[in-house]
Amino acid sequence: MYKRMNTQSGFIGGQPVADDAKEKTTLSTEAASDDGLITVGEPEVDDAVISVRNCNVFYGDNQAIDNVSLDVSRNEVISLIGPSGCGKSTFIRCLNRMNDTIDGARVEGEIKLDGEEIYAKHVDPVLLRARVGMVFQKPNPFPKSVYENVAYGPRIHGLAHSRAELDEIVFSSLDRAGLLNEVKDRMDEPGTALSGGQQQRLCIARTIAVNPEVILMDEPCSALDPIATAKIEDLIEELRQNFSIAIVTHSMQQAARVSQRTAYFHMGRLVEVGATDKVFTNPIHRLTEDYVTGRIG
Repeated sequence: MYKRMNTQSGFIGGQPVADDAKEKTTLSTEAASDDGLITVGEPEVDDAVISVRNCNVFYGDNQAIDNVSLDVSRNEVISLIGPSGCGKSTFIRCLNRMNDTIDGARVEGEIKLDGEEIYAKHVDPVLLRARVGMVFQKPNPFPKSVYENVAYGPRIHGLAHSRAELDEIVFSSLDRAGLLNEVKDRMDEPGTALSGGQQQRLCIARTIAVNPEVILMDEPCSALDPIATAKIEDLIEELRQNFSIAIVTHSMQQAARVSQRTAYFHMGRLVEVGATDKVFTNPIHRLTEDYVTGRIG
Protein backbone atom coordinates (compact mmCIF):
# COMPACT_ATOMS: atom_id res chain seq x y z
CA MET A 1 0.00 0.00 0.00
CA TYR A 2 2.80 2.40 0.84
CA LYS A 3 5.69 3.12 -1.46
CA ARG A 4 8.52 5.60 -1.78
CA MET A 5 7.99 8.37 -4.32
CA ASN A 6 10.25 10.95 -5.94
CA THR A 7 9.98 14.26 -4.10
CA GLN A 8 12.87 16.13 -5.74
CA SER A 9 10.56 18.95 -6.77
CA GLY A 10 10.20 19.90 -3.10
CA PHE A 11 6.41 19.48 -3.13
CA ILE A 12 4.10 16.63 -2.19
CA GLY A 13 0.59 16.87 -3.50
CA GLY A 14 1.04 20.61 -3.97
CA GLN A 15 2.38 21.06 -0.41
CA PRO A 16 6.00 22.20 0.23
CA VAL A 17 8.31 19.73 1.94
CA ALA A 18 11.36 20.45 4.09
CA ASP A 19 14.36 20.24 1.73
CA ASP A 20 16.57 18.10 3.99
CA ALA A 21 13.84 15.47 4.43
CA LYS A 22 12.82 14.85 0.81
CA GLU A 23 14.61 11.54 0.37
CA LYS A 24 13.16 10.06 3.59
CA THR A 25 9.53 10.48 2.62
CA THR A 26 7.33 7.39 2.61
CA LEU A 27 3.96 8.07 1.04
CA SER A 28 0.59 6.39 0.75
CA THR A 29 -0.68 6.73 -2.79
CA GLU A 30 -4.09 5.62 -1.54
CA ALA A 31 -4.21 8.32 1.13
CA ALA A 32 -4.38 11.16 -1.38
CA SER A 33 -7.57 13.19 -1.29
CA ASP A 34 -9.11 15.40 -3.92
CA ASP A 35 -6.88 18.36 -3.02
CA GLY A 36 -3.74 16.24 -3.38
CA LEU A 37 -2.69 16.12 0.29
CA ILE A 38 -0.80 12.88 0.92
CA THR A 39 0.38 11.52 4.27
CA VAL A 40 4.16 11.69 4.65
CA GLY A 41 6.42 9.78 6.98
CA GLU A 42 5.95 6.19 8.11
CA PRO A 43 2.30 5.30 8.82
CA GLU A 44 3.08 1.58 8.65
CA VAL A 45 5.02 -0.46 11.22
CA ASP A 46 6.22 -4.05 11.13
CA ASP A 47 4.65 -5.13 14.42
CA ALA A 48 1.23 -3.48 14.38
CA VAL A 49 -1.39 -4.35 16.97
CA ILE A 50 -3.89 -2.02 15.29
CA SER A 51 -3.88 -1.31 11.56
CA VAL A 52 -6.10 1.37 10.05
CA ARG A 53 -6.48 1.74 6.30
CA ASN A 54 -8.43 4.42 4.42
CA CYS A 55 -10.56 5.41 7.41
CA ASN A 56 -13.35 7.94 6.87
CA VAL A 57 -15.69 9.15 9.59
CA PHE A 58 -18.91 11.08 9.06
CA TYR A 59 -21.26 12.75 11.51
CA GLY A 60 -24.34 12.99 9.37
CA ASP A 61 -23.23 14.84 6.24
CA ASN A 62 -20.09 16.25 7.86
CA GLN A 63 -16.81 14.40 7.30
CA ALA A 64 -14.54 14.47 10.36
CA ILE A 65 -11.83 12.01 9.24
CA ASP A 66 -10.64 11.91 5.64
CA ASN A 67 -8.91 8.77 4.35
CA VAL A 68 -6.53 8.14 7.25
CA SER A 69 -4.19 5.13 7.31
CA LEU A 70 -2.10 4.52 10.42
CA ASP A 71 -0.64 1.67 12.50
CA VAL A 72 -0.25 1.42 16.27
CA SER A 73 2.76 -0.66 17.22
CA ARG A 74 3.07 -3.08 20.12
CA ASN A 75 4.57 -1.72 23.35
CA GLU A 76 4.67 1.77 21.90
CA VAL A 77 3.24 5.15 22.81
CA ILE A 78 2.03 7.08 19.78
CA SER A 79 0.92 10.68 20.27
CA LEU A 80 -1.76 12.25 18.13
CA ILE A 81 -1.28 16.00 17.86
CA GLY A 82 -2.86 18.83 15.91
CA PRO A 83 -5.10 21.91 16.25
CA SER A 84 -8.43 21.68 18.03
CA GLY A 85 -11.10 20.07 15.86
CA CYS A 86 -8.63 18.33 13.55
CA GLY A 87 -10.07 14.85 14.21
CA LYS A 88 -7.64 13.37 16.75
CA SER A 89 -10.29 12.33 19.29
CA THR A 90 -12.67 11.16 16.58
CA PHE A 91 -9.92 8.95 15.18
CA ILE A 92 -9.03 7.15 18.41
CA ARG A 93 -12.74 6.65 19.16
CA CYS A 94 -12.84 4.58 15.97
CA LEU A 95 -10.30 2.17 17.43
CA ASN A 96 -12.70 0.72 20.01
CA ARG A 97 -15.97 1.66 18.31
CA MET A 98 -16.87 4.42 20.74
CA ASN A 99 -18.32 6.30 17.78
CA ASP A 100 -21.03 3.62 17.70
CA THR A 101 -22.62 5.46 20.62
CA ILE A 102 -23.08 8.68 18.59
CA ASP A 103 -26.25 9.04 16.53
CA GLY A 104 -25.51 9.66 12.86
CA ALA A 105 -21.85 8.60 13.09
CA ARG A 106 -20.58 6.44 10.24
CA VAL A 107 -17.15 4.83 9.93
CA GLU A 108 -15.76 3.57 6.64
CA GLY A 109 -12.49 1.81 5.84
CA GLU A 110 -10.56 -1.05 7.42
CA ILE A 111 -9.60 -1.16 11.11
CA LYS A 112 -7.99 -4.37 12.34
CA LEU A 113 -6.91 -5.50 15.80
CA ASP A 114 -4.45 -8.38 15.59
CA GLY A 115 -5.55 -8.87 11.99
CA GLU A 116 -9.27 -9.05 12.78
CA GLU A 117 -11.66 -6.44 11.41
CA ILE A 118 -13.22 -4.78 14.46
CA TYR A 119 -16.30 -3.57 12.58
CA ALA A 120 -17.25 -7.08 11.43
CA LYS A 121 -20.79 -8.04 12.35
CA HIS A 122 -19.69 -10.84 14.69
CA VAL A 123 -17.51 -8.54 16.83
CA ASP A 124 -19.08 -7.61 20.17
CA PRO A 125 -18.21 -3.94 20.93
CA VAL A 126 -18.30 -4.64 24.68
CA LEU A 127 -15.68 -7.36 24.39
CA LEU A 128 -13.68 -5.19 21.98
CA ARG A 129 -13.55 -2.39 24.55
CA ALA A 130 -12.09 -4.81 27.06
CA ARG A 131 -9.23 -5.37 24.62
CA VAL A 132 -8.94 -1.70 23.63
CA GLY A 133 -9.58 0.33 26.77
CA MET A 134 -10.07 4.07 26.96
CA VAL A 135 -9.17 6.81 29.44
CA PHE A 136 -11.06 10.04 28.88
CA GLN A 137 -10.15 13.69 29.23
CA LYS A 138 -12.15 14.13 32.43
CA PRO A 139 -11.77 11.43 35.09
CA ASN A 140 -14.99 9.42 35.22
CA PRO A 141 -14.91 7.00 38.17
CA PHE A 142 -18.08 5.06 38.75
CA PRO A 143 -20.25 6.09 41.73
CA LYS A 144 -18.85 3.09 43.59
CA SER A 145 -16.07 2.41 46.06
CA VAL A 146 -12.45 2.47 44.99
CA TYR A 147 -12.42 -1.33 45.15
CA GLU A 148 -15.60 -1.74 43.11
CA ASN A 149 -14.40 0.67 40.44
CA VAL A 150 -11.49 -1.61 39.65
CA ALA A 151 -13.36 -4.87 40.28
CA TYR A 152 -16.21 -3.99 37.91
CA GLY A 153 -14.56 -5.05 34.65
CA PRO A 154 -13.00 -8.31 35.85
CA ARG A 155 -16.31 -9.23 37.45
CA ILE A 156 -18.50 -8.70 34.37
CA HIS A 157 -15.96 -10.38 32.08
CA GLY A 158 -15.55 -13.39 34.38
CA LEU A 159 -11.83 -12.91 34.91
CA ALA A 160 -11.94 -13.88 38.60
CA HIS A 161 -13.42 -17.10 40.01
CA SER A 162 -13.05 -16.27 43.67
CA ARG A 163 -12.80 -13.28 45.95
CA ALA A 164 -9.10 -13.97 46.39
CA GLU A 165 -8.54 -13.82 42.63
CA LEU A 166 -10.57 -10.61 42.39
CA ASP A 167 -8.59 -9.08 45.25
CA GLU A 168 -5.36 -9.95 43.45
CA ILE A 169 -6.54 -8.25 40.23
CA VAL A 170 -7.77 -5.14 42.04
CA PHE A 171 -4.68 -4.63 44.19
CA SER A 172 -2.32 -5.47 41.33
CA SER A 173 -4.08 -3.01 38.99
CA LEU A 174 -3.98 -0.24 41.58
CA ASP A 175 -0.30 -0.95 42.15
CA ARG A 176 0.47 -0.84 38.42
CA ALA A 177 -1.40 2.45 38.22
CA GLY A 178 0.78 3.87 40.98
CA LEU A 179 -2.19 4.38 43.29
CA LEU A 180 -2.19 1.48 45.75
CA ASN A 181 -0.14 3.13 48.49
CA GLU A 182 -2.45 6.15 48.42
CA VAL A 183 -5.74 4.25 48.62
CA LYS A 184 -4.99 0.97 50.40
CA ASP A 185 -6.73 2.26 53.52
CA ARG A 186 -9.57 3.85 51.54
CA MET A 187 -10.80 0.93 49.45
CA ASP A 188 -14.38 1.30 50.66
CA GLU A 189 -14.54 5.06 50.07
CA PRO A 190 -16.21 6.40 46.90
CA GLY A 191 -13.88 6.77 43.96
CA THR A 192 -15.31 10.23 43.45
CA ALA A 193 -13.84 11.29 46.82
CA LEU A 194 -10.29 11.06 45.46
CA SER A 195 -8.39 14.02 44.04
CA GLY A 196 -8.50 14.66 40.30
CA GLY A 197 -5.14 13.05 39.64
CA GLN A 198 -6.02 10.08 41.82
CA GLN A 199 -9.34 9.68 40.03
CA GLN A 200 -7.56 9.58 36.67
CA ARG A 201 -5.14 6.93 37.93
CA LEU A 202 -8.13 5.02 39.31
CA CYS A 203 -9.65 5.09 35.82
CA ILE A 204 -6.37 3.80 34.42
CA ALA A 205 -6.36 1.01 37.03
CA ARG A 206 -9.94 0.19 36.04
CA THR A 207 -8.86 0.02 32.39
CA ILE A 208 -5.85 -2.25 32.90
CA ALA A 209 -7.75 -4.56 35.30
CA VAL A 210 -9.21 -6.40 32.28
CA ASN A 211 -5.73 -6.71 30.74
CA PRO A 212 -6.31 -4.91 27.44
CA GLU A 213 -3.90 -4.98 24.53
CA VAL A 214 -4.26 -1.27 23.77
CA ILE A 215 -5.01 1.76 25.93
CA LEU A 216 -6.46 4.86 24.29
CA MET A 217 -6.00 8.15 26.15
CA ASP A 218 -7.91 11.26 25.12
CA GLU A 219 -6.07 14.21 26.69
CA PRO A 220 -5.80 12.40 30.03
CA CYS A 221 -3.89 15.24 31.74
CA SER A 222 -5.75 18.31 30.46
CA ALA A 223 -7.73 18.69 33.70
CA LEU A 224 -4.81 17.93 36.03
CA ASP A 225 -2.22 20.04 37.80
CA PRO A 226 1.50 19.71 36.89
CA ILE A 227 2.27 17.29 39.75
CA ALA A 228 -0.60 14.95 38.82
CA THR A 229 0.36 15.27 35.16
CA ALA A 230 3.92 14.19 35.91
CA LYS A 231 2.64 11.11 37.74
CA ILE A 232 0.44 10.16 34.77
CA GLU A 233 3.32 10.64 32.34
CA ASP A 234 5.61 8.46 34.46
CA LEU A 235 2.84 5.87 34.56
CA ILE A 236 2.47 5.93 30.76
CA GLU A 237 6.16 5.08 30.39
CA GLU A 238 5.76 2.13 32.76
CA LEU A 239 2.56 0.90 31.11
CA ARG A 240 4.04 0.76 27.63
CA GLN A 241 6.18 -2.17 28.74
CA ASN A 242 2.96 -4.23 28.68
CA PHE A 243 0.50 -2.26 26.55
CA SER A 244 0.28 -0.26 23.35
CA ILE A 245 -0.87 3.30 24.01
CA ALA A 246 -2.34 5.95 21.73
CA ILE A 247 -2.62 9.35 23.38
CA VAL A 248 -4.30 12.50 22.12
CA THR A 249 -2.60 15.57 23.50
CA HIS A 250 -2.55 19.30 22.86
CA SER A 251 0.82 19.56 24.62
CA MET A 252 3.73 19.06 22.26
CA GLN A 253 6.00 18.95 25.30
CA GLN A 254 3.99 16.03 26.65
CA ALA A 255 4.09 14.26 23.29
CA ALA A 256 7.87 14.67 23.24
CA ARG A 257 8.19 13.28 26.77
CA VAL A 258 5.96 10.21 26.54
CA SER A 259 5.80 8.96 22.95
CA GLN A 260 8.06 7.11 20.56
CA ARG A 261 6.02 8.04 17.46
CA THR A 262 3.91 11.10 16.72
CA ALA A 263 1.12 11.62 14.19
CA TYR A 264 0.11 15.13 13.14
CA PHE A 265 -3.51 15.69 12.09
CA HIS A 266 -4.85 18.71 10.23
CA MET A 267 -8.49 19.26 9.25
CA GLY A 268 -9.34 15.56 9.46
CA ARG A 269 -6.24 14.43 7.56
CA LEU A 270 -3.17 12.61 8.75
CA VAL A 271 -0.41 14.89 7.49
CA GLU A 272 2.72 13.29 8.91
CA VAL A 273 3.75 10.44 11.18
CA GLY A 274 7.16 9.33 12.33
CA ALA A 275 9.60 9.05 15.20
CA THR A 276 8.72 11.74 17.73
CA ASP A 277 12.14 13.39 17.79
CA LYS A 278 12.17 13.65 13.99
CA VAL A 279 8.64 15.04 13.78
CA PHE A 280 9.53 17.82 16.24
CA THR A 281 13.08 18.60 15.11
CA ASN A 282 13.07 17.73 11.41
CA PRO A 283 9.48 17.59 10.09
CA ILE A 284 8.96 16.64 6.47
CA HIS A 285 5.73 18.49 5.72
CA ARG A 286 5.39 22.25 5.88
CA LEU A 287 2.07 21.98 7.73
CA THR A 288 3.79 19.96 10.45
CA GLU A 289 6.61 22.47 10.65
CA ASP A 290 4.13 25.33 10.94
CA TYR A 291 2.35 23.59 13.81
CA VAL A 292 5.39 22.55 15.85
CA THR A 293 6.95 26.01 15.45
CA GLY A 294 3.73 27.73 16.54
CA ARG A 295 2.74 29.32 13.24
CA ILE A 296 -0.58 27.49 13.32
CA GLY A 297 -2.42 25.90 16.23
